[in-house]
Amino acid sequence: LGLQVLVTDHHLPAAGAQDGTVRLPEADVIVNPNQPGCGFASKALAGVGVMFYVLLATRAEMRRRGVFDAAPLPRLDRLLELVALGTVADVVKLDANNRRLVAQGLQRIRSGRMQPGVAALFTVAGRDPARAGAFDFGFALGPRRNAAGRLADMTLGIECLRTDDPARAAELAQLLDGINRERRSVEAGMRDLAEVALQRLAPSPDSAPAAVTLFDETFHEGVVGIVAGRVKEQLHRPTFVFARGADGQLKGSGRSIPGFHLRDALDLVSKREPGLLQRFGGHAMAAGCTLRPDGVAAFGAALEAVAREWLDAATLTRTLRTDGPLPLQWFTAETAALLDAQVWGQGFEPPVFCDPVTVVHQRLVGEKHMKLRVMHQGQPRDAIWFGRTEPLPGAVQMAWRLALDEWNGQQRVQMVVEAAVEAAPSS
Repeated sequence: LGLQVLVTDHHLPAAGAQDGTVRLPEADVIVNPNQPGCGFASKALAGVGVMFYVLLATRAEMRRRGVFDAAPLPRLDRLLELVALGTVADVVKLDANNRRLVAQGLQRIRSGRMQPGVAALFTVAGRDPARAGAFDFGFALGPRRNAAGRLADMTLGIECLRTDDPARAAELAQLLDGINRERRSVEAGMRDLAEVALQRLAPSPDSAPAAVTLFDETFHEGVVGIVAGRVKEQLHRPTFVFARGADGQLKGSGRSIPGFHLRDALDLVSKREPGLLQRFGGHAMAAGCTLRPDGVAAFGAALEAVAREWLDAATLTRTLRTDGPLPLQWFTAETAALLDAQVWGQGFEPPVFCDPVTVVHQRLVGEKHMKLRVMHQGQPRDAIWFGRTEPLPGAVQMAWRLALDEWNGQQRVQMVVEAAVEAAPSS
């Protein structure tokens, strides 16, 4: 059409199917830290981070041209809470640069400076902006903002973040919260079907294939990525989940484990099985693709073949790295608050401690969480294991995070359990 085109992106450019060279769109300008020849130091930017730097550069150029001589300089710091939300919600690696962006966004939110839509999402999620953390972006605001794009109209989430009207923001946040509840219901149904399929595929964790591919005609394409993530966590295997789109094509989303670059694996599958993948893209840990309508079996076989070549027994074994024991003097509310105030996330995980404990009492709460009373370093402690329903043995080596639990206005320190293995009883 003769229009000038600017493309911003953060994904790895796809290589050509035949010669392996990278093919870029015929745009006037491409801004992407991961394109060949780009010297930008931070390769882990999310799409929202790339756009933020484009705005910074545009403002600098306009200032150089004298555009702002008679006008106030635009305040781009007012966008930082959106940059922070998008960075965490896209689960990109929190390198030093991304942590700076997220920290600045959190600082604005904690001081009460935020878009009306962000404030409204905190309200419907029941979270306190004054104590905002990366967890809120990833598990409270992000899923509600994204739910509309998964099940309804993605512009609802966009409008919620853009509007300057608090009343409209509250209305949209309530709508998004309702859609997110529906998303959870759809996801739960899909997970049940996935569990049945997994029982046939892998009756025991040791029998799981090197890579997992799941498909059912009833799966919803808006939730395949979430289900893939759940299955990946359960089996510790690269996982792709497919649903049939309205156009009859199979739309899939995948999640991976350390040591298996998912986008590179898709690239190899496309070369070995020409015509199988209609399109694909993504990162090391998350990717998506579209298959021809009858391609699930061929894709599953090809992906597993790549996984068998690239992954060994050690990589396929779930490993949890810990920081060792926490000295008794640091088991305090002040330490927990200090840790809560930091920016943790993908590639920069919060500290996980590891100690032998004796389980004194345990009970199921909310039908899906195990509430524990344990003896730790000679002291009675409260602990909780979210998503755990099976009882623990009397003595365990426990990996845990230090956290603050609030109930009826009272704060207390508790251990949030990440994993546990049976241990010999302490003398």
